[in-house]
Amino acid sequence: MLIFCPSLKAQFTLGAQLRTRTELRDGQAAPLPKGASPAFFTSQRTRLSAGFSGYRFKLGATLQDVRVWGQDASTINKTTTQDNNSLLLHEAWAEIMLLDTTIKSRTLNLKIGRQELIYDDSRLLGNLEWLQQGRRHDALLLKYESGSYSLHVGAAFNQNRENSAGTVYNPTPPGNYAANTNGSAMYKSMEYFYAGRKLGYGHMSFLFLSDQFSRFHPDSTGGKIWDKGVHTRLTTGLYYANTFDKLTLTAAGYYQFGKNANAQQLSAALLSGAFQYQLCHSFSAGLGADYTTGGLASDGTSHAFDPLYGTPHKFWGYMDYFYVASSFGNRGLQDYYLKTRYKPGKKFQLTADLHQFYSASSIPDNLSSKFGTEADLVASYPLTKVISFEAGYSHFWSTASLSSAGVKNVANAQSNNNWAYVMINIRPEMVFKN
Repeated sequence: MLIFCPSLKAQFTLGAQLRTRTELRDGQAAPLPKGASPAFFTSQRTRLSAGFSGYRFKLGATLQDVRVWGQDASTINKTTTQDNNSLLLHEAWAEIMLLDTTIKSRTLNLKIGRQELIYDDSRLLGNLEWLQQGRRHDALLLKYESGSYSLHVGAAFNQNRENSAGTVYNPTPPGNYAANTNGSAMYKSMEYFYAGRKLGYGHMSFLFLSDQFSRFHPDSTGGKIWDKGVHTRLTTGLYYANTFDKLTLTAAGYYQFGKNANAQQLSAALLSGAFQYQLCHSFSAGLGADYTTGGLASDGTSHAFDPLYGTPHKFWGYMDYFYVASSFGNRGLQDYYLKTRYKPGKKFQLTADLHQFYSASSIPDNLSSKFGTEADLVASYPLTKVISFEAGYSHFWSTASLSSAGVKNVANAQSNNNWAYVMINIRPEMVFKN
């Protein structure tokens, strides 16, 4: 039974999204073998979201379906092919205002349930918006905001079902989505502390994140049997971004230690720095560099940095050769890039980026450390506040090092690889106020 009290202010929001993306993949994510045919398909994300806010609380929920045109997953036996489940609950959360709403100088909120975690530039924690499936976490989040300062504490603890005893967790069950960057094991638990401060035209922040992965031992076939206990990985570092007149500077540094999901001792780092300069009202350009360590030491220590639960598509080239689904041998990455943006009016925008990629560790057989060069071109145009169009083309000139057995492991690989897409995004929203 629903009871509405007219004396209390409340707001109901109803939203939807239909996003189609038609892609031509001729060596996207990894070089294609010579003679292989390009792929061509259209994927579609459909979302229905609802939100309700009242006195000292908010509720939000998003139902999502992702499929490829012609897949017709409704005819697939989901008992034996669970990986084809495309309908899921993307978000379902409640946020409670723990302080009285009359206190305007500070807030203390508790957010619980399935939610997106987005921080800073989404490098380590983001909603992976580019991927049609997106990313979400089942978590608890305590948020304190006061003036220019933010303090957040979050935690998650995952289980496969309502167990009668024990907390052993299988991070790769059939049909489960991969929540971390490289599609490997899902964390069993996670805790983090985030502290941020707003600057004049930017902000700086500190992050300390701990995630735990189930211990395991191999079975007779080389598979994994999940055991009690966990391996703990720790990541900590700083982020900075600010704009000074026409110049925007960004910098970040993070260090990882502990043990990774493969039970390897870990010592790894990420360093990033970039600037963007507004040359005129309609055009800006900038240079940047990213460095992530990689490789395996003689004592078994891994130096491969994992960018956690971020949005790699935003940083390391739009063809997703690095830190996405297709691995590159945990080699680490050097990325030196030029980024430009042209926006002649309020709507149309054109971006052109150029990346030069190198390995951050040695490659077997004394091969060159150069992975290749990528050029990305993207045009976007919002027809209305609800409807937008986007199209892109990318080209990757790859080397023999990239396709070698110790990296992408593609035999007889083509050296010129292409990817193109057209995306239509329709996102209406209605707000009802009492």
